[in-house]
Amino acid sequence: RTELALKETMSSGGAEDDIPQAERKTVTDFCYLLDKSKQLFNGLRDLPQYGQKQWQSYFGRTFDVYTKLWKFQQQHRQVLDNRYGLKRWQIGEIASKIGQLYYHYYLRTSETSYLNEAFSFYSAIRQRSYYSQVNKEDRPELVVKKLRYYARFIVVCLLLNKMDVVKDLVKELSDEIEDYTHRFNTEDQVEWNLVLQEVAAFIEADPVMVLNDDNTIVITSNRLSETGAPLLEQGMIVGQLALADALIIGNCNNQVKFSELTIDMFRMLQALEREPMNLASQMNKPGMQESTEKPARRENPHKYLLYKPTFSQLYTFLAASFKELPANSVLLIYLSATGVFPAGRSDSEGPYDFGGVLTNSNRDIINGDALHKRNQSYKEMHCLHPGDLYPFTRKPLFIIVDSSNSVAYKNFTNLFGQPLVCLLSPTAYPKALQDQSQRGSLFTLFLNNPLMAFLFVSGLSSMRRGLWEKCQDYLRKINRDIAQLLTHSRSIDQSFLQFFGDEFLRLLLTRFIFCSATMRMHKIFRETRNYPESYPQLPRDETVENPHLQKHILELASILDVRNVFLENTLDDY
Repeated sequence: RTELALKETMSSGGAEDDIPQAERKTVTDFCYLLDKSKQLFNGLRDLPQYGQKQWQSYFGRTFDVYTKLWKFQQQHRQVLDNRYGLKRWQIGEIASKIGQLYYHYYLRTSETSYLNEAFSFYSAIRQRSYYSQVNKEDRPELVVKKLRYYARFIVVCLLLNKMDVVKDLVKELSDEIEDYTHRFNTEDQVEWNLVLQEVAAFIEADPVMVLNDDNTIVITSNRLSETGAPLLEQGMIVGQLALADALIIGNCNNQVKFSELTIDMFRMLQALEREPMNLASQMNKPGMQESTEKPARRENPHKYLLYKPTFSQLYTFLAASFKELPANSVLLIYLSATGVFPAGRSDSEGPYDFGGVLTNSNRDIINGDALHKRNQSYKEMHCLHPGDLYPFTRKPLFIIVDSSNSVAYKNFTNLFGQPLVCLLSPTAYPKALQDQSQRGSLFTLFLNNPLMAFLFVSGLSSMRRGLWEKCQDYLRKINRDIAQLLTHSRSIDQSFLQFFGDEFLRLLLTRFIFCSATMRMHKIFRETRNYPESYPQLPRDETVENPHLQKHILELASILDVRNVFLENTLDDY
């Protein structure tokens, strides 16, 4: 292939023999690196998606070749222009591949700093207009490369909360799609327009806008910051477990999504990440750094993002996480999925008698599916039942279920005596609350951005930055008090305290209690099914119905002038 490329590219420049040996070697070396990089990049698809170690050396080799290729084309640009006919879109293609490598490295490691690296390469392509000449060539496949680059860049910007850049990119992508479909009359027009619709819906999913004085929108981040989780105070006796791995599963029908991320998955993954740092230059080759150079602070928990998985996919990833879970660590399972209810009546009350949440049936063709439809005594097959998780309770397990059948997981049994907690969403929301389910679940919003959720249930849709920051400060105080309530409780199940030593889990638990207390005090949340629940149950009087906490919530409502939305004497109403 290299010889062929040489002959083709050099034939236009006169006789092959006229070309100096050094320049011939430059083109040969470039072709070799280009071939090698493509070969390694394509091989990434064959790596297993689960398991944390098998892929690292392969990624390292791929990064090495791309780093060499990038530097090589920079150093020899003149020769490659003259003798190889290197086009700007080809340089863009290399930069785009490096951006993709960084993004996939982020997906595999959950280290947010790699997102910044992906962003810088994608930005360079746009700033230097590497793809600008593509439209002049009569090759639709090149234009598709450009469109795909835009879609990938948008995903990275969404994950970094760079919403202003996203809006610019969407406008540019829209123009590019229009030009592409106009010129080539292609069949994939509908698909590309769907991409635009999906990202537009994704941007507008937040129910509340925070505004600057000039009415521009404030971009709020919901990753864990230094001041995020309430600090452990002296005398708080908590476990030493650390959250090491998480499965984030999204299988809701009709929920806003973009690029295999539902809005619930997007919110939850950010609740399990720290604010990204900019990587120092020595870390620009992932997998290559020495252990001595690792950042001093604790890393993010590793996570798998599973969009509409089948039962067998879900179980495979779950088993891989379970197998690789280090000692004294916690596995978190987050399920945002449509509820599956039992088809027939059952006399028993076992872990397979209450239904569960939906798993995807598209890719799992199970024999006997037709038989299953006929016989009411069989259990639902495309469903993750509470019993399916029992084998994994041999290690510390923290489960969050956001579903219309979340209560199925209330019937858990702790068989092995390991720390086990399930946080369960309400199974229905009051009719008076406008239906937001398509734009993400209210319960998950409380776990990701409790203040925004509080504003939404209070009927507010926008707010000034100054007031927002004042309320955030007050919410931090509430979180500190909730932490004290939990750790000072005399009757709380020890599982909650064993998980409380981890920053991420501590924040999720305090937000869960804030969510539950808010809903119990709200005038329109009056049915039991409107409230979150947990396994094991929390002592209500010491946590979600504690008068001290209720006073705080009324105070927060007063700051926002929405006290009339909440009940004043809640304890008298039970």
